[in-house]
Amino acid sequence: MNVQSILSTKGSEVVTIAPTASLSQAVALLREKGFGALVASADGATIDGIVSERDIVRALATEGAATLDRDVASCMSAEVFTCQPSDSIDALMSLMTERRIRHLPTVDEAGTLTGMISIGDVVKFRLGELERENDQLHDYIQGNVG
Repeated sequence: MNVQSILSTKGSEVVTIAPTASLSQAVALLREKGFGALVASADGATIDGIVSERDIVRALATEGAATLDRDVASCMSAEVFTCQPSDSIDALMSLMTERRIRHLPTVDEAGTLTGMISIGDVVKFRLGELERENDQLHDYIQGNVG
């Protein structure tokens, strides 16, 4: 199974925010969409960075409420790890674990944003796979093989 398997189930909606937008706007968008991270993008297609709830909370803890008036670029991670639709789920899990990443933008061969995968998406997909395998084994043991 690969990243495209997850995207075809969950959809490929990606919410972006301009790096020049305020962190206050980012917080409002995160709340409205129920996401844990936003891709920072000036044009909505290329990735300039990524800003997560965790990034914003850390900035608030350091600088207080005035942080919310700063722009997204001041708080975002500029080094963004990405994946491609053809990447395997195992490779995705390894990358997310090794790099301690919770959100991975998906890009095509040209580097254009095509989706977003969260650790929750990966876990949900993997649990579904395990459930199907378990059902197949149960049917096999019971002699219900078609």
